[in-house]
Formats: sequence, C-alpha cells, structure tokens
Amino acid sequence: MARATWFCVDIECSGPVPGDYDMISLGACRVHHAAEGLEIGAPWYVEIAPQGPKVDAGAMKVNGLDLDRLRAEGAARRQALLDLSAWVTAQTLPGTKPVFVGHNAPFDWSFVNWAYHAEGIVNPFGYKALDTKALAMGVLAVHWFDSHKERLDALLDLPPVEQGKVHRADYDAWYQAHILARLLERMALPPAAM
Repeated sequence: MARATWFCVDIECSGPVPGDYDMISLGACRVHHAAEGLEIGAPWYVEIAPQGPKVDAGAMKVNGLDLDRLRAEGAARRQALLDLSAWVTAQTLPGTKPVFVGHNAPFDWSFVNWAYHAEGIVNPFGYKALDTKALAMGVLAVHWFDSHKERLDALLDLPPVEQGKVHRADYDAWYQAHILARLLERMALPPAAM
C-alpha cells in the first residue's frame, strides 16, 4: 500500500460552480510524516486571472479579491496549474502519492479538477480527495453540522485564527493542514499506514 503526502488545498472563486465561474486564487500546504511526527510545510499560493463573464457578488464579498487587478496581474490559469503540478511533484516524498485534502473537499476539488481538465493537463491528485469535514465526523464522532472550522477549533486545539487572513487561499490551506494533522494524530495510526 502506498503512503500519502497530504496536500491541503483551498481555493477562492467568483461563484458557486466551476465552468460558469472562475477559480481566482489557489493555496496549498503539505502535511507529511517526519521523525518527530506530522510536519506542516510552508504554503504555496497563486492568484489567477479570471476568464469567464459570470461573477457572483456574494462570492466576491467573501474572498475580497479585486477582479480588475486579477485580470491585469493574475497568472494565466494554465500556468498556475503547471506551477501547482511542479510544486506538488517537488513536495511529494519518495515512495508516497499526493493526496488532495480539503475542508469541504468536494467544493475545492471540483474547481481544481475542472480547471485541469479544461486546460488538458493531468490532475496530479487524480480523481480522489479527502474531506476533513467527513474525517472529523468519524474521528471525533461529531454531526456533519458540527464539523465546521469554528467547532473543530475548540475540539482540536488549533492555532488561533487570524481573522484578517481568513479566505486567503494560502492561509486557509495552512489552517486546514492543522486540522488534518490533529485528526490524523487522533487516529493514532502508524506512519506506514498513512
């Protein structure tokens, strides 16, 4: 059985579904086993130039990004994905496979996977993703509606939330890496099983 190098991924977008709306920022953070236990790496981040005409005002209010600035300064989606793939390849430990992890992974993974397919690039994570909300339900025996970050903060002794950084994809990926690490520690599986 192959071991995993975990990649917590977070995106910000201009609306609720890929294809109609754009992924406009992307952050990732590696979690892996080290000699002293689980280690959280430095986050990776890119802002992406929007391509589509649709914009949901509510989504833009949440992420706080400026679409005009992103049109002028954001990376092309294809280049952003090639850069992410190169980073994931460089960060994946020998003998392991990269695993996409998200807090509400179906949402973030759908945007990332759709973008890879739209650009004709192989998704380095494949078609699977680990959802920390579902993992928290099993590990902590909490209800789905109690698997949100605010509740997990109290249950897992997470770092204090820096409110000014919330909804910035690299910060959210880093914070989610702490959620994953605490959940994996609670599972108490040997590193070889992870």
